Amino acid sequence: MTGAARRNGDPGQAALQLTLPFFAPPPPPAPTGPSIRIEGEVVGYWLRRTKRRTIGFTIDDRGLGVTIPRWVSKAETEAAIREKSRWIARQLARWREHSEQRARLATRWEDGGKVRLFGTDLVLALDAQARGVTLDGERIVVGMAPDAGPERLRNRVHGWLQEQARAYFASRVPVFSARLGKAPQRWSLSSARTRWGSCTRDGAIRLNWRLIHFRSDVIDYVIAHEIAHLRELNHGARFWATVSDLFPDFEKARAELRAASDTVAAD
Repeated sequence: MTGAARRNGDPGQAALQLTLPFFAPPPPPAPTGPSIRIEGEVVGYWLRRTKRRTIGFTIDDRGLGVTIPRWVSKAETEAAIREKSRWIARQLARWREHSEQRARLATRWEDGGKVRLFGTDLVLALDAQARGVTLDGERIVVGMAPDAGPERLRNRVHGWLQEQARAYFASRVPVFSARLGKAPQRWSLSSARTRWGSCTRDGAIRLNWRLIHFRSDVIDYVIAHEIAHLRELNHGARFWATVSDLFPDFEKARAELRAASDTVAAD
């Protein structure tokens, strides 16, 4: 393999995208492609040729993807894969574990299915005689017939969850704004599929409504994080010091968010 074709950077920085996988739509089926034996296992991979000058690796629900310069040969491609074989095997195993866990926790949109609210799993109870969506102990009672279709049920419950998120965010944004001594120009709900929150240069904050799945302290960390950006629109040392002032135990909540991001009940 030539120097120009060598994969750039630390292999740990490859595109193993675990940030918000349960938000993303299913990837297209992996195209039929070649396979190679690494670490005692035959691994199929999909191949994409681009104008890039280096070989890159992507691991997602389709398996192993290899992006190569147009001029790289099959032999050079396989040499690059073997060079990173141990890392690839570890990441594939890790991805399968996460995928299995997400599948186990995925919401069944039916009577008796479970939805997580503030870190607690609640049971969906469909009742044709009920009205709207209400919280009854450990149940979310939905005014729908038990045989209602999953899409209708999901849309109804999502609307209710967004109401819960809006109410909670509205109660907490002023708390952290007061601590900072500066409030956002405006804030709104987000349905972003790649981030939990955002803050613009003009002081507008967006908070992902799906945070409502997490415990309140994890949600508070994200709110504090975005409020801190009103003072420091970066992720430098002064920014994290500001986050710590607003939410002293932020490191624990941040670690929990990172660990649980792809194991929260799937939509």
